[in-house]
Amino acid sequence: MPEWVEVIIRSLAIIAGLFFISKLLGKKQLSKLSFFEYVVGITIGDIAGTLSMDTNLNLTNGIISIAIWVMIPVIISFISMKSPSFQQFIEGKPTVFIKNGKIMEENLKKEKYPLAALLEQLRKNNVHHASDVEFAILETTGELSILLKKEKQPITVGDIKTNVAPVKEPQTVIMDGKIMDEALSTTGLNRRWLKEKLDQLGVAVENVFLAQVDSYGQLTVDLYDDKVKVPEPVEKQLLLSSLKKVEADFELYALQTENTEAKNMYVRNRKKIAEMIKTLTPFLQG
Repeated sequence: MPEWVEVIIRSLAIIAGLFFISKLLGKKQLSKLSFFEYVVGITIGDIAGTLSMDTNLNLTNGIISIAIWVMIPVIISFISMKSPSFQQFIEGKPTVFIKNGKIMEENLKKEKYPLAALLEQLRKNNVHHASDVEFAILETTGELSILLKKEKQPITVGDIKTNVAPVKEPQTVIMDGKIMDEALSTTGLNRRWLKEKLDQLGVAVENVFLAQVDSYGQLTVDLYDDKVKVPEPVEKQLLLSSLKKVEADFELYALQTENTEAKNMYVRNRKKIAEMIKTLTPFLQG
């Protein structure tokens, strides 16, 4: 057998083997690998690359070596799931770098983590003052987790209103000029609705690169031709305007009617609509 043919066969076999190994080891992201797992991955890759190129090496011995390097982290992962103390021994413990706005210098020295690197990580997380941080912890993966002090945290909708409706993920209804019927049905819409919206925008389906519908029923469109500007969706603004019109109508009816009972009904409903507008305005503006 020619040597180049053997190299091809070895390479294809090893690629298939590495694919199987990656499935066996799971879907853990590279950033989540422990130091040990990182070293194992590099070693397996080095062995596989050498085996695929060097035809003088015994393929069987190489496969046995890879199998051993694979089985060790698998066994360690299994034991770690059963024993937290063993997991802590293998992966180490998180280290507190900042506590109550104070930098823990001894912990920085212990982890050989330069102060400049800590400040850089803070800036990457839009934190420019260490004193604003409640906790900053170096995880076992090498990532820095940051918790700002309560008064420095950005305000959220949950801080204003406890009962917040969940926001559903946008559904892609057109992709590369093709209508996605399954996504349309998921949103409770159909092709007729989509065609009417596109007609309002003056856009043909075949000219749409991407179209998505959000949880408010708004359609956003990205065209193949980036020079063509598509109007922004206005469903939320129209809904807000309609609510304000209803409020104005109730107020007008209350002023025009002479019947006391009817007048009181209009006033009550106007107040309800006004309260609804106050609640929904942050969600419907912009």
